[in-house]
Amino acid sequence: MANSSAILDWCIVRLGEDHNWWVDEVSDPVRWDTDGLSIIDPRQAAHLIELCEPLRDYGFDQDLFEAAFIPFRIDKEAAKGRVRLKRVKDSVFDSEEKLFLLADVVDDENGPFADLLDHLTRCRVKLLNDVFKFESKLTVDEVEDELREDQNASFIEGKAVHVFDELCAILDFTPAGFDEDEEEGDRSSSDDEDAEIDDADLPDVDDEDDEAIKNDASLKWDEDEDEEDDDEKPKGDDDEDSDDDEEDDDSDDDEEDDDEDEKPKKKAKKPAPKKRR
Repeated sequence: MANSSAILDWCIVRLGEDHNWWVDEVSDPVRWDTDGLSIIDPRQAAHLIELCEPLRDYGFDQDLFEAAFIPFRIDKEAAKGRVRLKRVKDSVFDSEEKLFLLADVVDDENGPFADLLDHLTRCRVKLLNDVFKFESKLTVDEVEDELREDQNASFIEGKAVHVFDELCAILDFTPAGFDEDEEEGDRSSSDDEDAEIDDADLPDVDDEDDEAIKNDASLKWDEDEDEEDDDEKPKGDDDEDSDDDEEDDDSDDDEEDDDEDEKPKKKAKKPAPKKRR
């Protein structure tokens, strides 16, 4: 396998009607069959790398991904709207160039791409069993059987399965009747529900009861009562209030005088001697 990929220096690709790229010619036609040979474009490569990120917590091996693909970059345009790609040695994950990725399918049963498919399936199954609470744990065989049925249906219709679609079928796989996004949303909202549990225990207050509580004088602060009293007073009552206050002051003075008359008078103190200049 290593020798076959070593002499694959270039390939010519075309954009199909399905908006995927397909290989028309290769520099090693002996070992590589171009019939239905697909290649991943830079946009698809970036999407696959993004889909693999959640699998890092479940044993995803980046080296297996790197080994499963042969990277190419655009060399020049070819005839009839085709593009010639040149092989490079850049890393799939670290390269700053926009790379095309050709899956190493020379040995489609035991080669590096076959190993990657098996590896991604196992990682995906671990993630699903962690996210969902199945009655019985999901198995790799169950996932592979379901994916194989879809591929067989395409083959029966005479459609070649693009390698990008084959990978996305694994990385996006979710059992029927389950939605991964909804499950993650339920997990994130559970903390909010716990935080609001105290409020949930409180009885609901109807609008009528709420209005009655607002009008209950016993539940108001003194400052609120003072503000309401000031608001309820008409403007013309300010003078009357000031007159009443003066009368109250006079009556208080009279009461103080009466109290002084009843108290025994104290001896007047001698004036302090003046200081000489």
